[in-house]
Amino acid sequence: MSRTRPSRIRRHTPLGRRGRSAAIAGAATLALALTACSGGSGSGSADMGADKNAKISVNLQGDKAKPGQPVKVTLAEDGKLADVTVTDNKGGKLAGKISGDGKSWTSDRAASPGTKYTVEAKDDQSRTAKQEFTTEAAGQVNKVTLAPGNKTTVGVAQPLSIVFDNPVKNKKDVEKHLKVTTSNGTEGSWGWIKDYSGKDRVDWRPKEYWKPGTDVKLAADLNGVNSGDGGGWFVRDYDTEFTIGKNQSVKVNLESKHLTLLQDGKEIKSVAMSAGTPGGEKASWGGVNVLMAKEGTIRMNSETVGLGDSYDKMVDYSMRLTWSGMYAHAAPWNASYFGNTNHSSGCVGMSDADAKWLYDTVQVGDPFVTEGSGHKGNADVGNGYGEWNLSWDQWQAKSALKGNTE
Repeated sequence: MSRTRPSRIRRHTPLGRRGRSAAIAGAATLALALTACSGGSGSGSADMGADKNAKISVNLQGDKAKPGQPVKVTLAEDGKLADVTVTDNKGGKLAGKISGDGKSWTSDRAASPGTKYTVEAKDDQSRTAKQEFTTEAAGQVNKVTLAPGNKTTVGVAQPLSIVFDNPVKNKKDVEKHLKVTTSNGTEGSWGWIKDYSGKDRVDWRPKEYWKPGTDVKLAADLNGVNSGDGGGWFVRDYDTEFTIGKNQSVKVNLESKHLTLLQDGKEIKSVAMSAGTPGGEKASWGGVNVLMAKEGTIRMNSETVGLGDSYDKMVDYSMRLTWSGMYAHAAPWNASYFGNTNHSSGCVGMSDADAKWLYDTVQVGDPFVTEGSGHKGNADVGNGYGEWNLSWDQWQAKSALKGNTE
């Protein structure tokens, strides 16, 4: 859109115009300056000096505008809006739509805190206007941690997980701004839970395990969303994408004391192991636990998980299954129990060779399914990725939009 250069046009303001303009500015209305059409390279025509104005108003104004609401531009007299552009000082742009009658334009998203915006409008008579406003800064900012990592390949049980730094009271509003797209239209749902850390968390789980090869993308358009009392504002968007790898799972049989890897439902290999000692806190967690991370060689100290001074040692091929400390790993010190007795402090231990094989084969996001008697029940849903221990109806009920979550 071209503008007439000020050096080529002389504008004449009738008597009293300055006072009238001040009144208009005070009422948050804008004068749309008539765009001149110049014939030839000489000075502008007489019509170009005429005072012919249109008026628009913007709902947000000044240097302390309230964030969290859409920007609305309204044409205050005859004519229709032809184009409206709202840009921010960070290089972003608010998309929006002109109403059916052409009288107003509303942004699709809300204005973000602590941001300067420039509004430029054009009507159907080629008249233009420009206005700026700045929103109040956020008193408190909320941030998120996403899992899995961006552009990673994960197993069929891996949920999309978002942990919030601060509490989220406005769960419905936040969930509305979270969009998951998949390459094959996978059905799934968000569910709000309390993370093991005590923080608010929302996961997106498919109805059934993912299909291998599925591409998954998250667009968390949270910039300008208020998470509620005690949580603060989001001041940026987030996105991530990942791909589903091989269809494989691990079965931990507490009766046979063997661990079995399956790919596409077929048994690949079974190895002897020893799981948690039944009958107390040292028992293993049952149900479905998802491989969260392959941590390699780590120090395991029983005092950090509430088991006193039971152990303190370096452990190889460590594969985390819960936040509370259940792992599958090498446990050569327990070799006499492999295949015959569950006698560990809750983890699934095996020989160095078998642990190395499993560590090299499994993917983060693979389900580990613990079956048989002697476990201590299912871990809390936030103690790792425990959503697969809930029915589909139970999981959907945890959505702020589908269920009863406040």
